[in-house]
Amino acid sequence: MRTGLLFLAMALASCSGSTHDEPPRTRTHASARAPATPPPAPLDDVAPLPGSTFPAPARLVAIGDVHGDLDGFESALRAAGAIDADAHWTGGELVVVQTGDLLDRGDQEREILDFVELLTAEAHAAGGRVLALNGNHEFMNTQGDFRYVTPGGYTDFASYAQGATGPLYEGIPVRLRGRVAAFRPGGPYARVFATHATIVLVGDTLFVHGGALARHLTAGLDAINEGARRFFLGQGPLPPQLEAEDGPIWYRGYALSDDEDTCAELGRALAVVHARRMVIGHTKQENGITTACDGRVVRIDVGLARIYGGPIQALEIVGEQTRVLTGER
Repeated sequence: MRTGLLFLAMALASCSGSTHDEPPRTRTHASARAPATPPPAPLDDVAPLPGSTFPAPARLVAIGDVHGDLDGFESALRAAGAIDADAHWTGGELVVVQTGDLLDRGDQEREILDFVELLTAEAHAAGGRVLALNGNHEFMNTQGDFRYVTPGGYTDFASYAQGATGPLYEGIPVRLRGRVAAFRPGGPYARVFATHATIVLVGDTLFVHGGALARHLTAGLDAINEGARRFFLGQGPLPPQLEAEDGPIWYRGYALSDDEDTCAELGRALAVVHARRMVIGHTKQENGITTACDGRVVRIDVGLARIYGGPIQALEIVGEQTRVLTGER
């Protein structure tokens, strides 16, 4: 468990202006229906993980990094036929996978988080599914690393500062306490992350935020997801493989390289879980969704967040075919 001093050090670094993710050196709208400050449930009432493996649906859509831009996220969902003009689920049995990084860099984080939970429930009721994965920014905020938080990202969670007392909050400026309280391990939004997987296999496609090496997959997808869940609930430390720079939430090799060694490692990783392809976010592609290694990796972080100004795109998978869906900004 991180100390209050580490929370303070990382939170104060949030105004650095950096735009490139770095691992910690210490290592009337649908969302309006959510309560203003949802009360935290007892830990034993936190919903279970959805699972790590799922059968192939008739239609599967993946969306990359959102980074605090609800409007861009909704546009991608509409391009996929997942929601209507009022942001309610219209996808029927469609499965949507969002590959992490809902947080940071934009001011609409709380709306996004609440919207995802509501949309997940609507999709389930209609026979579909929304799988929002945990990216490095979900883990960073739970660690108290607020380097990429906008001013609005503090204001939106200020209501959680009430009662934020004790050793964890010593030395932390008042304006930061609400966010610390909301995202700390065991906090209300960390409990939400505890219900999200970090890596999933849907049909023959593996989805993960950064990219998974073969050696990180040998213990199984369940082990990765359960380790993350324990961390978010405050029941254990962050597993070493999720803190490592070459771990599933941080690795950039598949997003930056198409050389023989990288593609060979990708092949080994896919073989461990018997997958055809890996879909990743985390590393912005300058010209929209790209593929590498003969289509065995698809890179879907297109910088759709307003801060980046990239295109609004989503990946559609139907059977063995993939195509890019484009929305309007």
